[in-house]
Amino acid sequence: MGRARKPFGTRLVAAASAALSLALVAGCSGGDGGSGGRSKDGKVTITMGLFGVMGIKETGLLEKYMEQNPDVRIEAEVAGDEQTYYTALQTRLAAGSGLKDIQGIEIGRAKELVDTRADKFADLSDAGETDHFLPWKLNQVTTGDGKVIGLGTDIGPMAVCYRKDMFEKAGLPTDREEVAGLWEGDWSKYVEVGKEFKAGFKGDGVAYMDSASGLFNAMIYGDSEQFYNKDGDLIYQDNPVVKDAWELATEAATGGLTAKLRQFQPGWDPGLANSTFATAVCPAWMLAHISEKAGPENKGKWDVAKAPKGANWGGSFLGVMENSPVKEEARKLVAWLTAPEQQEHIFKEIGNFPSSEEALKAPAVAEAKSEYFSGAPIGKIFGDAAREIPDEQVLGRKDGTIKDTFSQGLQLVEQGKSPDEAWKTTDERIKKAVG
Repeated sequence: MGRARKPFGTRLVAAASAALSLALVAGCSGGDGGSGGRSKDGKVTITMGLFGVMGIKETGLLEKYMEQNPDVRIEAEVAGDEQTYYTALQTRLAAGSGLKDIQGIEIGRAKELVDTRADKFADLSDAGETDHFLPWKLNQVTTGDGKVIGLGTDIGPMAVCYRKDMFEKAGLPTDREEVAGLWEGDWSKYVEVGKEFKAGFKGDGVAYMDSASGLFNAMIYGDSEQFYNKDGDLIYQDNPVVKDAWELATEAATGGLTAKLRQFQPGWDPGLANSTFATAVCPAWMLAHISEKAGPENKGKWDVAKAPKGANWGGSFLGVMENSPVKEEARKLVAWLTAPEQQEHIFKEIGNFPSSEEALKAPAVAEAKSEYFSGAPIGKIFGDAAREIPDEQVLGRKDGTIKDTFSQGLQLVEQGKSPDEAWKTTDERIKKAVG
């Protein structure tokens, strides 16, 4: 990627394997060990609880920090599955024991922790420089009285990944600037292009887009409010942003424009390998997965175009526990790990897109290109998308659960249920899930 870059797909696979191996060693729940402490000789042990491939453990940053700070020892445990990790974190927060000094926070959990467990986390508002973060990123973990319970690692600005060869076969432009122009400023134009694709593509077994839920997510996460308002009230039933996204996504589903898949669910990876769809709404972190699953035989067939509107899907934070015996040392470590230089390093190694505005300006990020995706200038495309996102992104306590429930509802439509029936089922499931 870029002049001095290597494709990060294989590195991501290796990193994921390492994370999974560590999770198996530590146990599914992330191990039973708790916080670190100080030894008699003055050395400090800091423990970390992480999940997935956050880039903290996998890219050598912890070893580098320990080299620079020889009196610090870091023990990091990584759970491969975030759901399992979060369930264990909730249990330990309630019990007040078994917590690591530093805990990872996934974006879909941030609001719930801000609202219900902020007292368990140390305030990081003054832990080093924080003005380098994108404004909306820092806002997601800030309480009403200004306490910051975590510092941002990565984000997931969105674009549209598309197959040039399939577009050409359908009689559509293939140049990424021209393609972006087809749907500029309006997601409904993206669906209209899909209708042109369906009419022009000669052949069976190829859909325009992978899933209706991918389109739905891209539309709602480009707005300040989705499922909740600033007061924490559920508004999805009446929010025009959600309604419009549902209507357009179901239009695509009932119009035969989707491959009836859910991203990262069974069938999606084979769909990439077997080239069964021409486009996918893709956050920055998804490129590595696509390149791995679509395989070397499809290198250069994929490209990346600017999405109709900037939006974010994904990202995480690092928080420090208030009762950690090494709280100040942990605060320093978190500030260092999320500083622009380290975010840039993680991007170069495995492709996680920085939440630091300063890191976004670094040449290694801003000028990055993807060899697999036809030399697409991904640093510029995703960086521009990140800057388009509203400065305030209102999160709710059960955002992740609600998003997954909507995805399931849209799949019901793809399986033949009417949009109205699917909405009713989705509404009932959400009310049951959030209480």
